[in-house]
Amino acid sequence: MPHILIVEDEAAIADTLVFALQGDGHSTEWVTLGNTALEQQRQRPADLIILDIGLPDISGFETCRQLRRFSEVPVMFLSARDGEIDRVVGLEIGADDYVVKPFSPREVAARVRAILKRMAPRSEAPAMAGHFVVDTLRMQISYRSQSLVLTRHEFRLLHCLLEQPQRVFSREQLLDAVGVPSDAGYERSIDSHIKSLRAKLRLIAAEAEPIQTHRGLGYSYSPDHS
Repeated sequence: MPHILIVEDEAAIADTLVFALQGDGHSTEWVTLGNTALEQQRQRPADLIILDIGLPDISGFETCRQLRRFSEVPVMFLSARDGEIDRVVGLEIGADDYVVKPFSPREVAARVRAILKRMAPRSEAPAMAGHFVVDTLRMQISYRSQSLVLTRHEFRLLHCLLEQPQRVFSREQLLDAVGVPSDAGYERSIDSHIKSLRAKLRLIAAEAEPIQTHRGLGYSYSPDHS
């Protein structure tokens, strides 16, 4: 039974989420403070965290930043703010989804199911892709026999490219691979993740360029340049 941690200071909102998620087969826990959520995740890790941005102690954004120092648990933000900049910031600090208030509890439950499904490993045996070795069970990728330190988004992005060499993926398709709704306005944040991935790969092989840019189209993995 997946365990969901709800971090929300409004009791009425938390109650509707608890009802919807428990009705969908999840166990839930509700806290009102970001610092409490961080401590709970250390002691009793949840499978997914629903995190309000406007919390009484520290913001949801700051909570997520601190969370990412020790956990890659999926995070869904809740917020009354629907500006593009808030959505982009949310994704770039490690969120998996961003839901604007008011919302449908049933929709949130459906989004939770979708995120958990995407997080499930698709295979167990490590797979070779040129100079890369992908272990989906452990969510690890090695490059030229060196293990890469990747965020969850970086792992899924690189894994997507490696699965289909030479195929050009649009930013929208890569967002789907990362597990973020393509209608959320996050397309440009893919460029930031690609930049970070390239920097990590160049630390191992400065002359190689396995991730190719196709202007106006997207990105691809080229074994010939790895």
